[in-house]
Amino acid sequence: QVQLVESGGGLVQAGDSLRLSCSASGRTITNYPMGWFRQAPGKEREFVARISWNSLSTTYADSVKGRFTISRDNAKNTVYLRMNSLKPEDTAVYRCAANLGSGWSSWGQGTQVTVSS
Repeated sequence: QVQLVESGGGLVQAGDSLRLSCSASGRTITNYPMGWFRQAPGKEREFVARISWNSLSTTYADSVKGRFTISRDNAKNTVYLRMNSLKPEDTAVYRCAANLGSGWSSWGQGTQVTVSS
């Protein structure tokens, strides 16, 4: 199993930027796809972005395409989510997840992102 810890969330204004980090421990994530998800109050969890093990493939939700960028540094066992042009509707708890071969099986606790208008 792998332990994931997110950081970098906070309270920002619309139009600002944030970079979230997801640090992994207990096991290397080098060989596995990683993803970011978010859940707003009263809403279901939704997919935000994913990245392949070698960073050659990335996928984004339509709602964040062009504004968010997922990246990873396998040497640091860390995944990032750069969020630009933030909107109030981006307010949510953001969680990273690892796909260790049987779906998104390992999850972090999450970091709160709040965007004020």
